[in-house]
Amino acid sequence: MVAISDTAPAPRPLEGMLWMFATGVNFLMVTALVKIVGSSLPAAQAAFLRYLLGLVFLLPFLVPLMRLGMRERPWKLYILRGLFHGLGVLTWFYAMTRIPIAEVTAMNYLNPVYVTLGAALFMGEKLAWRRVTAIAVAFLGVLVILRPGFREISDGHVVMLFTAVFFAGSYLAAKRLSAGEDAGVIVAMLSITVTILLAPVAVAVWVPPAPVDLVWLFLVALFATAGHYTMTRAFRAAPLTVTQPVTFLQLVWATLLGWLAFDEVVDGWVLLGGGVILAAVVFLTWREAVLNRRVTPAADVPKL
Repeated sequence: MVAISDTAPAPRPLEGMLWMFATGVNFLMVTALVKIVGSSLPAAQAAFLRYLLGLVFLLPFLVPLMRLGMRERPWKLYILRGLFHGLGVLTWFYAMTRIPIAEVTAMNYLNPVYVTLGAALFMGEKLAWRRVTAIAVAFLGVLVILRPGFREISDGHVVMLFTAVFFAGSYLAAKRLSAGEDAGVIVAMLSITVTILLAPVAVAVWVPPAPVDLVWLFLVALFATAGHYTMTRAFRAAPLTVTQPVTFLQLVWATLLGWLAFDEVVDGWVLLGGGVILAAVVFLTWREAVLNRRVTPAADVPKL
């Protein structure tokens, strides 16, 4: 009898779905709080304060980070990621003040699509016809949301298209860094670089923040940190093909939140377009899982 060793933990689909459910709640709170702050602060200042106040959550990691020292690191890649992410946060905060919550949430689903394009353009990954089809379907979903010629397209919609590009660039840089850098260092360096890079822009538009705005932005940092934690737990517990569809609930909740709390009109076209984009993302995720299973054997079983 041959013993099969498999060090990978067994998938826990229900646990993964529950963690992703919690992730949606956390990021929905982030969205609601940013909407509450609204235009009381410039977008650049609000984004900067969110990261500055969020540095308190890095305190447990500072000692390990200092122990690692200032050895030779891929500083250019860290700075590039911080620049991409900082621009993404800045434009996302701006879009939140210009268009409904549901539309921001729906257009955020474009991130994995841009990641797929970026991986093909800059990392040499193949862009097979299935990927091209899924990308085309995702952009069809964007057209359903925007409906050019049938509704007014605001600067918030245009900004959200770039937001997805910036966050995709941040993800691709993180993917490169993860090949040789510690995960804790990558997370810590992101917060530090984004805070530093946003500081000059925030100072240029600075207005004295009200104490209540600081409270809201601290809570934004808290829920965002919790969201990244629960998302990591979801990815560890179950495959992306299981957890990804749960993210569609975030669009439903965002629509309800906008309607109940901010008197935003429920737009069925936004829900439809968001669903089309998410369907394309789920298909891309499923195809990646299938390809990975083909490349990586499930277990080292001798041929008998």
